[in-house]
Amino acid sequence: MKYLLAIDQGTSSSRSIVFAPDGHIVAMAQREFEQIFPNPGWVEHNPMEIWSSQLATIHEVLKKANLQVSDLLAAGITNQRETTVVWHRETGQPIYNAIVWQDRRAENQCIALREQGHAAMVQQKTGLIIDAYFSGTKLQWILDHVPHARDLAEAGKLAFGTVDTWLIWQLTQGRVHATDVSNASRTMLFNVHTNQWDDDLLALLRIPKSLMPHVQPSASDFGAIDASFLGASLPIGGVAGDQQSALFGQTCWTAGQAKNTYGTGCFALMHTGTKFLTSQNGLITTSAAQTGSTPEFALEGSVFIGGAVVQWLRDGLHAFKHRAEVQALAQSAGDAGGVVMVPAFTGLGAPYWKAEARGAIVGITRGTTMAHLAYAALESIAFQSTALLEAMSRDAVQNGGLPVQELRVDGGACANDLLMQMQADLLGIPVVRPAVIETTALGAAYLAGLHCGLYADPHDLSAQWRVEKRFEPILSRDQAQHKMNAWNHAVRQTTAA
Repeated sequence: MKYLLAIDQGTSSSRSIVFAPDGHIVAMAQREFEQIFPNPGWVEHNPMEIWSSQLATIHEVLKKANLQVSDLLAAGITNQRETTVVWHRETGQPIYNAIVWQDRRAENQCIALREQGHAAMVQQKTGLIIDAYFSGTKLQWILDHVPHARDLAEAGKLAFGTVDTWLIWQLTQGRVHATDVSNASRTMLFNVHTNQWDDDLLALLRIPKSLMPHVQPSASDFGAIDASFLGASLPIGGVAGDQQSALFGQTCWTAGQAKNTYGTGCFALMHTGTKFLTSQNGLITTSAAQTGSTPEFALEGSVFIGGAVVQWLRDGLHAFKHRAEVQALAQSAGDAGGVVMVPAFTGLGAPYWKAEARGAIVGITRGTTMAHLAYAALESIAFQSTALLEAMSRDAVQNGGLPVQELRVDGGACANDLLMQMQADLLGIPVVRPAVIETTALGAAYLAGLHCGLYADPHDLSAQWRVEKRFEPILSRDQAQHKMNAWNHAVRQTTAA
């Protein structure tokens, strides 16, 4: 039997997972790495720590699985998106820390671009709104603020990449400078209709084209992990940004199918097939993972702070020692006691797009306990995701489709039964958790497996998707709407003067 290696580089940890051909997990290894906060609203990672932690997990997972490289067929890479790395082509050394997707330092550049009237052009070409979330203005900031960066870039001596590109460069010993369409579509520099870097967008942000990686389909040849790392080389046959990879791993390939990933943030995607939809409800359009040259799309909404609110309760308020304890603490309260928490630590993402918003806790009384706050924190994740999915359904209906009928879920926080029931209740549709919730990594493995011929066709994989638990709504729609009204009231407080 030949196995697949998924390299899963996330916002708070690097992981490697070995999958059997039928999609079950053989072994997993994970290492957390440092989160760097130099200024309010700034978030950075050390690119060399990303690389070293990722390589360590590859060695560790092979040891856990008791496998040799010769037992593997191929590797796939999935990654935190938008996070921006710039490095010297000759030395492979970064010129600055990675600027993380959560980072807001480029907001002033985005305001200027919007005021100059570029929003419509950017959305038409990229499917995105102008926001500091995306890579383009992060890259522009590095070129403008790191000494000599722009001169080096214009001389062709620097390389840019999102984290997938950075890992490919390191794993191939600098032989391959490439990305896939799903990651490229998150830069605000990529034309999703032509699947090429856009000269107008590069000129707008003063980005030399020589910085940019080669763009390929998500299932294609990305070189091979150099034999010096593992004792033998291993083909890299699949690459996708984490959310598009999760959509692929959930086998959502038909227009109207939707998934939500509950990680550091929350990310809801609905596949729209080969149809490019421009959202009228605060969502963005993104390239889906592609196995061929034909562009495929998805509507997406991003919650900046999802599971990170639980991390804040643990690390900031010391409410408990381990994340898993939040469910029991919340259940001990039974409800939020009238408290609504809006964790707008770095602004609000879709469908609000309020960069200036800051967190609020509304409805506190003398009787409010930490258990109520824990319940409200979990509920805040479900509230934000509901706002996204309701916007998604409105877009679908306005374009002649159907509202979302069922939500497939994945990511670490989807293991929380209380949160998943909250989600089903607020949405009023079934929430379905698969047997393998590591669908982000699974998507990367599937893409690699398709490229190397282990699977004949994406639709052959649909039979491997299995349900672990189905959550049916039990709240009435009136009760759910009452809760959403309270949430919307609290959201207004985050931007109140």
